[in-house]
Amino acid sequence: MEQPETGLGASQTVDKEHQYQHQHQQHPWVSSHSMGLCSTLTCLLFLTLPWQHSAEQVVLLDSKESQAELGWTSHPPNGWEEISGVDENYKPIRTYQVCNVMEPNQNNWLQTGWILRRNGQRIFIELKFTLRDCNSIPGVAGTCKETFNLYYIESDYDLGRNIKESKYVKIDTIAADESFTQGDLGERKMKLNTEVREIGHLNKRGFHLGFQDVGACVALVSVRVYYKKCLSTVQNLAVFPDTVAEAAFSTLVEVRGTCVNNSEVDLDNPPRMHCSAEGEWLVPIGKCTCSAGFEEKEGSCTGKKQFMVSIDLLE
Repeated sequence: MEQPETGLGASQTVDKEHQYQHQHQQHPWVSSHSMGLCSTLTCLLFLTLPWQHSAEQVVLLDSKESQAELGWTSHPPNGWEEISGVDENYKPIRTYQVCNVMEPNQNNWLQTGWILRRNGQRIFIELKFTLRDCNSIPGVAGTCKETFNLYYIESDYDLGRNIKESKYVKIDTIAADESFTQGDLGERKMKLNTEVREIGHLNKRGFHLGFQDVGACVALVSVRVYYKKCLSTVQNLAVFPDTVAEAAFSTLVEVRGTCVNNSEVDLDNPPRMHCSAEGEWLVPIGKCTCSAGFEEKEGSCTGKKQFMVSIDLLE
C-alpha cells in the first residue's frame, strides 16, 4: 500500500516556520553540583545580571551545510530515507524522512555520523522537523504515531554503521507543536517545528545521535549540534580568554583576568569574571590600573605625552 507523503519531497517547499524551543532534561546527567562560587547575596546577583557579551556557539554538526549526501546509517533499510529538499529559505538541503504508518510495531533507527565533542561540556541539539497529523491519514488509527525518540551514545571512535540500540541513552520523546494535514500539502505549506534538547557530563571524545521512529510520518529538515562558550573580552583593563561553559546549569566558571600591557593588578581586588552555563559573562569584579606614566584609553594603557625642552633653547 502506498505510504502517505511526509511533505518534504524534492519538489516540495517550506514557506512557513513555527519555532518553539523547549529546553528540559529527562536524561540523568542533570546535576545539582555547584562549584560553590556563589556564597553571598552579592554573588547570587550574577545569576540575573548577564554582561554585554552574548554567547558564542561552537557548531559541531549542521546537516544543512552538507552539499553532498549525509550518509547516515538507517536500519532497517525500508525505514528512514535520505532525500533532497529545500529549507524554509528555499536553500537546497539533504533530509531524512520516514512514513511507515500503515503497519504496526515500527522500530526504525537513524544514526548520525560520529560527532567529535571537542571542548564541549554541555551539548545542545537543535532539531527542525515536520510531522503529519495522523487524523489526516485515513485507516491508520491504531498504527500512526505523532512522536519520535531522540537518543545518544558516547564513544571514543566512530562506530561506523553498527547501531547498538541497547547502548543508546534516551534524551527525550519529541513531539510536534504543530502537525500538517493533507490540506497543507495541497497548498504547499509546511509547519516547521523547532525543538532544542541538551546533554552533558560527557566523558568520551565524541558521540552519535540516534533517532527512533515508532510509526510516525516525519521529516528531519535539519540537525544542528553545538556548545556554548564565553568569548574572549577585555574588561577593567584585564583580558579574559575564551571559556567553555560548564555542563551543569547552576555552575559558574570563575576566570581570572590578565592585566593588559603597562598595567598592574589591584592586589586587594584582582580582576575576575564568571562564565555562566549559557556562555555569557557575568558582571566583572576587580580591576587592573595603569602603571605610572600611562593613562587608560579605550581598554588599554598608553604613555602620556612628554614635553621636553632643550637646555640650549633656555640659554
